[in-house]
Amino acid sequence: MADHDIPDHYLDGYAALLAAAAATGRRLTRAELDGRRALGERAADAGFGLRALVAAHLARARADWPAGALAPDRVMAAVEQAVDAFAEGYERAQRQAVRQEEAARREFIDDLLHGRSDMGQLAQRAERFGLRLAHEHAVAVAEGEAAYDEGDPVARGVEQAMLGRFGHRDILLTTKDGRLVCVAPGDQEEILSFFAKQAYAATDGGHVAIGRPQPGPGGVVQSYEEALFTLELAQRLEFDEPVLRSADLLVYPVLTRDRQAMADLVRTTLGPLQRARGGAQPLIDTLTAYFDCGCVAAEAARRLRLSVRALTYRLARIHTLTGADATDPVSRYTLQTAVIGARLLDWPNRPL
Repeated sequence: MADHDIPDHYLDGYAALLAAAAATGRRLTRAELDGRRALGERAADAGFGLRALVAAHLARARADWPAGALAPDRVMAAVEQAVDAFAEGYERAQRQAVRQEEAARREFIDDLLHGRSDMGQLAQRAERFGLRLAHEHAVAVAEGEAAYDEGDPVARGVEQAMLGRFGHRDILLTTKDGRLVCVAPGDQEEILSFFAKQAYAATDGGHVAIGRPQPGPGGVVQSYEEALFTLELAQRLEFDEPVLRSADLLVYPVLTRDRQAMADLVRTTLGPLQRARGGAQPLIDTLTAYFDCGCVAAEAARRLRLSVRALTYRLARIHTLTGADATDPVSRYTLQTAVIGARLLDWPNRPL
């Protein structure tokens, strides 16, 4: 064994190179440099540290210094060339290993979030990345004005904050389709809450959605899809809350499950508003503001920058056209559900 417990075969031919350099002053040939690079690659693949390998080369140079060498610079030049080529091969192998690891991680993440792999095999692969999919997991997704990838400073900053607070703790942080994604154990709510806080700040006020905890490998997919649906809701319904939880919005998947029934409700209830001067959109905006502020006319008028009298006129016009009175508790539910459906279906901008 060489110094620092490095096997001798990683230093094969090294002493002979130094002796040749001392005798002739020549530089290492291309073949000799290629040989050093190949040894560096094998040492990297074997898991030895570069510092220990370089130390072993320097120790061997001292131990096998060519006898009678009159020009130390020749020997040191050969040492420099040999170590540099060895380190180049080592780093090349390291980069290749990193690329392979990144490709494997990306493939795993794609399979995990889309459920495209056998669940048993997926659970086995997950252990390599610190997840135990037999347990419950929840997924949080954050999006901002820009798209992010794993090398983006925003993604790195959130990851550093998360790891600094929680360590690894069965957390998977990644990006997908330009969004930040965090997969965490379902019983550790504090992890996703902290992620939401960090992601909201890092994305300059973007939206963060948190899916419900779900069991098993397929549960990650389900929680992820819930979070994506919640982000879509936030955009369509113009929610102001920066952090939204799927568990608090379960009524919306119910409303959208039967698209045709929802379209029929919108068409039947709100279709007559199209006969109004200016079309249906201003009156739908009036109902939206009225319902969003708890049916308080003064607050709705303020949000719409109208007088209370103008708002009251609009509500009366809606009553005349649709036959439904927004101020009446019986009619209000139908109108509010239809308004939500119109916003989800982007009507009247899109035909039903």
